[in-house]
Amino acid sequence: MRAASRKLQLTAAFVAGGLFGIGLLLSGMTMPHKVIGFLDVAGRWDPTLAFVMAGALAVYALAYRLAVRRPAPWLGERFDVPARRRPDGRLWLGAAIFGLGWGLAGYCPGPGIVAAGSLAGDAAWFVASMIAGSFLTAKLLGTRPATTAAPSRALGREPVP
Repeated sequence: MRAASRKLQLTAAFVAGGLFGIGLLLSGMTMPHKVIGFLDVAGRWDPTLAFVMAGALAVYALAYRLAVRRPAPWLGERFDVPARRRPDGRLWLGAAIFGLGWGLAGYCPGPGIVAAGSLAGDAAWFVASMIAGSFLTAKLLGTRPATTAAPSRALGREPVP
């Protein structure tokens, strides 16, 4: 990959990450009491984050529909699409651990990192614990690289000659 192309990719990633962080801040996703209020469906439920999630899903659905029509991404050589379509035990276990952590801490990884950037003490502890947990999991379970199908086949199209 050429150096200019790599710089463009990094710039695009930086801009996208910045927009994502601003969106998390504006939506309240970086405030644990807001997140825990959303997850407390049996108590004083705060539905406002449901609108944030619905908006995010709408934007993603539109972007995905547009992206799958392209032979390759704008800033990459190929799409990386998971080859496996059905959830397995590792995915269910990971989702359960993620949900428990989100419910207990009020942070998930993206908002936790954004909140830690504001030097919030609890967010800094969350991010440090998240990183430690990632390393511990890799050591205990071993890491397997994610396998991807051929991009055109994974998106339901024939390869482009």
